[in-house]
Amino acid sequence: MRTASPPKDTFDDGYRKMLRTLSEGSVHVHFDPYDDIDWDAPEMAFDATDPRWILPAHLDPLGATAWYQALPTQKQIELGQWRVLNVMKVGAAFESALIRGLMHYAIELPNGSPEFRYCLHEMTEECNHIQMFQELINRTGIDVPGTRKHFGVMLPFLGFIGGYDPLALMIGILGGEEPIDHYQKHAIRSANLPTAVQRVMEIHIAEEARHISFAVAFLQLRLPQLNRVQRFGLSLSFPVIMRWLANEIMTPPRSIAKRFGIPREVMKEAFWGSPASREILTSYFGDMRALAEETGLMNRVSRRLWKRLGIAGEPSRYRGEPERTAELFVVEPTGAPAPNAAR
Repeated sequence: MRTASPPKDTFDDGYRKMLRTLSEGSVHVHFDPYDDIDWDAPEMAFDATDPRWILPAHLDPLGATAWYQALPTQKQIELGQWRVLNVMKVGAAFESALIRGLMHYAIELPNGSPEFRYCLHEMTEECNHIQMFQELINRTGIDVPGTRKHFGVMLPFLGFIGGYDPLALMIGILGGEEPIDHYQKHAIRSANLPTAVQRVMEIHIAEEARHISFAVAFLQLRLPQLNRVQRFGLSLSFPVIMRWLANEIMTPPRSIAKRFGIPREVMKEAFWGSPASREILTSYFGDMRALAEETGLMNRVSRRLWKRLGIAGEPSRYRGEPERTAELFVVEPTGAPAPNAAR
């Protein structure tokens, strides 16, 4: 039996208006991976020697290690390619689980539910994202493995089970989307990226803003309806889910470590054993700490758990706030492809 799924007549006007705005945004401002990206343009061609693939130390935990920085330039480029593309491959796998969970949830909504339409819009966009990520990977010819084996086995079941527990589903969606969203926003703001990678990230960021907004609003509506015991339980599971999914999404599988001869101690340092890597990990969840504070999921016990898990810190002052301590430099934008509003 589902938890915290109010019937359609309990939605307030603000929530209905938000759903309508998100749905209309999906109709009028959306992207198609094969119509809005000119994959055959010269600047989109894959260059195996392009130094823009080198992992920046301020952005990537592996790039922050002395081991990586001591590699020959071409080796840094090659490992950077595998690293960036593998995160996209993992993101595609995660989004497939998100689609399973959302479909399971949406298909049983009552007639007239304003959530149904938006859920279907979101799933359509996630399918496009999977195609977009895979097209980029295919055009490089790099056979990245994607998820670590145990996580790949779990994902289909996690999506299905999430359909029975919408609160856990939305927390899981945020736990998976936030690290990738933060990583990509930080990359766009502060790194000189290959053109194809930048355009893919620009499109993904634009549409993920709607998906994250929905998950946040979903939780904001339902969490106040829980009793103290339920809310306390979620206050503990919330940071655990965040920390677990960030690790699964951002940590490369052993096959990549073996391919590039990455020492075990370097992997431990990068994920998440050094001060630099822990700072990067903490930075993923400023918005989620703000959400926990706002919804009462940050209490004396849960605050200690956030700290114990290594993801405590200041909450964001506003959604998508850039890192306050990051040394950023301006990059001339390549320009995101214009959405096809007439579609």
